[in-house]
Amino acid sequence: MQSYKMKLTEFFGNLFSFIRRLIFSVLSVGPIPTHISFIMDGNRRYARKHGLNEGAGHRVGFFALMSMLKYCYELKVKYVSVFAFGAENLNRSPKEVKYLMALMEEKIGEILKEESLMNKLGIRIQFIGNLKLLNDTTRAAAKRAMAATAKNKKFVVLVCAGYSSVTEIMNAVQKSYEDKRRKLQKLDSSGTGTDQSRVDFDESDPEFEISLSDIERHMRMAAYPEPDIIVRTSGATRLSNFLLWQSSQTYLYSPAALWPEISLWHLIWMVLHFQRVPQILEKKKKQATLNHNHY
Repeated sequence: MQSYKMKLTEFFGNLFSFIRRLIFSVLSVGPIPTHISFIMDGNRRYARKHGLNEGAGHRVGFFALMSMLKYCYELKVKYVSVFAFGAENLNRSPKEVKYLMALMEEKIGEILKEESLMNKLGIRIQFIGNLKLLNDTTRAAAKRAMAATAKNKKFVVLVCAGYSSVTEIMNAVQKSYEDKRRKLQKLDSSGTGTDQSRVDFDESDPEFEISLSDIERHMRMAAYPEPDIIVRTSGATRLSNFLLWQSSQTYLYSPAALWPEISLWHLIWMVLHFQRVPQILEKKKKQATLNHNHY
C-alpha cells in the first residue's frame, strides 16, 4: 500500500512538472521578464488564519519562496529580488526580530550545504542593504553565501536585508556630491579648476551639478537591471520603502493571496499580464537594442 502511494505521488509529481514545462514553453513565445521582485507580505496573517504561532508563518513563507525561485529559474528569469528584511522591521517586537534573524541564518546554512549544487546550476546569492543591521552571526552567514556563489551568473537572487529605499537614495546623492566635490578640489589644487569659494558656494556652476547617472552609479542596486515586475502579496499596493527609485516603469502585481499561498498560477498570471502591457513591451525592445549595441 505504501509503495502504491509513493508511486502515485511520483506520477502526479512528474505530471505536474511536465505540465509546468509545457506552460513555460508557451509563455516563452512572448517576452520573459528579466527581473522579478517579491514583497513577501502576509506571513503573520497566514499564521493567524491557520491558528499557527507567529513564527510558523515565516517558515511556511520560506518554502513558498523556494518554490517561486524554482519556477523563476525554470522560466529563465535572470534576476529575482526579495524584500527579506527591511530596516523598518527592526521596530517589530524583539522576539520576532530575533526569530527572523535566526530563520534567515538557518536557511542560509541550508543553502551553503548545497554549495556544489548551487554552483552547478549557476545560482548566485547576493545580499543588498545595510548588513550592519543584522546580528553578527547572520551577517557572517550572508557573507559566506555571497562568497561561495560569487562566480555564478545564470540566476541571481538578490536578498534585500536591512534595506531601505529612502536610505539608498539619500546615500547615493551624498556620495555623488562627495565625488563631485573631490573632483573640483582636485582641479583647484592643480591650478586648472575654480577657486575654493566657488567649490564651496557656487552650486549653479555646471561642473558642480549632480547628474542622474551620478546618482544611479551609487545606488545599491546599480549593478542589476530595474525590476520588470514587483509582486506584493496580500492585495496591498504599497511599495513600503522597497525599490522606490527603480520602479518608475515597473508593473505592480498585487494578488489577494498571502505570501505563503502564492503559487505557480500566480506567476503564470503575472507574466501574462506583463506581456500584455504595451509600455513594458516597448521598454523591453529598447533594452534589447541597447544591449545589442553595447555588445
